[in-house]
Amino acid sequence: MKYISWIYMGCIACSIFLNSCIPVQDQAVKFYGPLRVSEENPRYFTDDKGKAIYLTGSHTWNNLVDMKCTDMSLADSLETFDFVQHLQWLKQYNHNFIRLWAWELLNWDTHGVSDEANIYQVTPHPWVRTGPGQGLDGKPKFDLHQFNPVYFDRLKLRVKQAADEGIYVSIMLFEGWGLQFSREAFRNHPFHHDNNINGINGDSNNDGSGVEIHTLENKEITGIQKTYIKKVIDVVNEFDNVLFEISNENHPPSTEWQYHMISFVKDYEKQLAKQHPVGMTFQYKGGSNDVLMKSPADWISPNNEGGYRDNPPTSDGSKVIVTDTDHLWGIGGNQAWVWKSFLRGLNPIFMDIYEGSVLAGKSGKFEPGWVEPIRKSMGYTLMFANRMDLISMIPEPDLASSAYCLANRGEEYLVYLPENREVVIDLQDASGLFEVEWFNPDQGEFIESESISGGSKLSFTSPFETPEVLLYLKAK
Repeated sequence: MKYISWIYMGCIACSIFLNSCIPVQDQAVKFYGPLRVSEENPRYFTDDKGKAIYLTGSHTWNNLVDMKCTDMSLADSLETFDFVQHLQWLKQYNHNFIRLWAWELLNWDTHGVSDEANIYQVTPHPWVRTGPGQGLDGKPKFDLHQFNPVYFDRLKLRVKQAADEGIYVSIMLFEGWGLQFSREAFRNHPFHHDNNINGINGDSNNDGSGVEIHTLENKEITGIQKTYIKKVIDVVNEFDNVLFEISNENHPPSTEWQYHMISFVKDYEKQLAKQHPVGMTFQYKGGSNDVLMKSPADWISPNNEGGYRDNPPTSDGSKVIVTDTDHLWGIGGNQAWVWKSFLRGLNPIFMDIYEGSVLAGKSGKFEPGWVEPIRKSMGYTLMFANRMDLISMIPEPDLASSAYCLANRGEEYLVYLPENREVVIDLQDASGLFEVEWFNPDQGEFIESESISGGSKLSFTSPFETPEVLLYLKAK
């Protein structure tokens, strides 16, 4: 056996496919046109080069808007977000994707999701606050017919900065969770009649919730939303690294509205230089994955029905599936979930507490020991995705006794062993010699074994003492 040591020093630093150390952050990244669903392997996006573009990475709540804590003792904790530093942090883990978060509310009350709850004031917003008159927060009312250049200049800059670093961004257009579950949420929304000068009242049934703004009930509100969407698209259409997400965790009655907005984005972009993928994500509470699958979206993020936490279903290519811990746990996940998702043809992403300054988890503590294996393993999966001919590989659980296998039969096999050190792989239809490598994500270490001949079912035993390892077979 040949041991290849790969020590993790805060960045993924080796490409063992070339058997040479190549710092990832020094590699030039070039985009070859905007993403589109691959016709050859629709589990993944592709670009003008035709290769599979696998997406994975961490995202955090305040990566677009600033959040300032109203608790004066913590007032300086979140005044600004160093986006450039954050991009470098993502590159250290070899991540290539983030959700760029939108917040519709004027503040975020975290009492519903954290034991250490705080109220964060959120700025900037898409519309200017000109008055006359004051909103319910004591600041000038919004003019919903005038856009805020600060918001859109920041959006464009951050998309460009991400593009310069080789990071794809999904721009969240609307945010539905907060309006449902943050305390006194609608009083903190620009569409509350006391917060704008345009006579807009998003609470048409006067129940105090205003969730009907994310339906097609009010044509004037829908028109304002569409004008905003067109502005976003106009600002970022030039970039190749863009995806769109209609709304984060909106309520199930938003289905028709979301379908309508997906089609609206697609129709508007048809007349522009570039077209970008549009996504629909889990509807909370009570949404179903079937609604996502039936949508006109290019990509979806499901909830945990069907085993997406512990034993993800095999992607059949009906949609590009970006499986997100945000919709499976909220704050949660584990290393095994990353590899199981990847081996089933999914694109795993992580709701990251990052520096722990917004939410540190329901335990109230920031625990890097819990999150580090997830962050590292996402980067490792991207390493394999770029190393392999991923566009030709499909999930084939029946080929491995562990039930986790990506394969291009006769050419490449990547197998995950979540619990055991031994695995049987069916190579009956694969003749010729194969190179054999083992990878331990806990240690970031590869071990090469002797080459083997295909043509039968073969048993392999990991050289590592622990389970949760990968076996990679490549035809010579």
